[in-house]
Amino acid sequence: MLKLHGNLPVLNAVAKSSYLVTVTTNQNLPSVIKKNRALLTNPNQDPRGFKALLTRELGKKDFDSASDIFHVSDDYDYLKDGDIIRLDPSSGSMRSLYRKSSPYNTLLLTEQCDHYCLMCSQPPKDVDDSWLLQEAFELISLIPIDTEALGFSGGEPTLYRDRLIDLLHHTKRSLPNTAIDILSNGRAFKDVEFAEKYAGVQHPDILIGIPIYSDDPVRHDYVVQSRGAFDETIKGILNLKKVNQRVEIRIVIHKQTIDRLVKTCEFIARNLLFVDHVALMGLEITGFTRPNLGVLWIDPYEYKDILSEAVAVLNSYGMTSSVYNHQLCTINPDVLGNYKKSISDWKNEYLDECVSCTKRGECGGFFSSSKKHKHSEYIKAYT
Repeated sequence: MLKLHGNLPVLNAVAKSSYLVTVTTNQNLPSVIKKNRALLTNPNQDPRGFKALLTRELGKKDFDSASDIFHVSDDYDYLKDGDIIRLDPSSGSMRSLYRKSSPYNTLLLTEQCDHYCLMCSQPPKDVDDSWLLQEAFELISLIPIDTEALGFSGGEPTLYRDRLIDLLHHTKRSLPNTAIDILSNGRAFKDVEFAEKYAGVQHPDILIGIPIYSDDPVRHDYVVQSRGAFDETIKGILNLKKVNQRVEIRIVIHKQTIDRLVKTCEFIARNLLFVDHVALMGLEITGFTRPNLGVLWIDPYEYKDILSEAVAVLNSYGMTSSVYNHQLCTINPDVLGNYKKSISDWKNEYLDECVSCTKRGECGGFFSSSKKHKHSEYIKAYT
């Protein structure tokens, strides 16, 4: 698991507040560009003129004092040219916001939410964190124009309403060829006018992922801990499709959703056949999942036949569907055509049992939290 944030020893502090900056190893940049870069130094480089310096030499003293200077340990050896980080000289805080080499860059827009899902991986906070949205505006202006894909998540991003629409317009202008994925509970789109504003962005490649946890409204509302959520979510999906927007339905599989998983897929196929993708997702052992593990955990190996039946239903209706966050040794062979490696690289790990596995390169592995807290008892290496 990569360490994406922490506190760095500050060797010199100039700036009075935190800022975003792009990492570079090129000491020969023009002066006007240096002012907006953090130089990842080695002993032979000239660090003068840069906004910040990131050095692995804790005791080195002969740096340009006009720059903020941070010591970076081997925990951050993944930092490369083009990565974007937030630095705070007053506290030494560093957070990696964008990694140029990663296909999994997702921007957290808020930790506020109108759901309280049993397995929420980003537990909601009732605080004003609108600074996250403002940071997203700034970050998008720095992200390279050739970035293939970018995600927006929360919390619930649609709580921003028109400000989210503004962000999407800004993203389209700054990154016109970048595919955008948004995670949302979909309820805000029950408002036809808001759905039309979203469509009015006219982004050429945008997909919104919306969860449906059961065909039974009571069960869905229980999982998300919000009465009336199911009906509003369905209305939201219908309104989005009326204005020709791409929608993915996401189902997290656990003890509260497994009993009706096949029925839920039948409901989707019969009533929402026009959605663009269905994702069947394994459980991430983090956030609210940990205290609720007793009512959520079921070994993936134990539901592999149910998963096969659910996938078969979606396939029989010609729907595009994928199985995410599972290990190859916990699924049946008939699911392989829908199987995807999906766990973000910064939190993807493997067990010791996987070292000798001949299919490791094809397998999605584990969330680092699953490796630490709970995983299938049926993991085995293919030979």
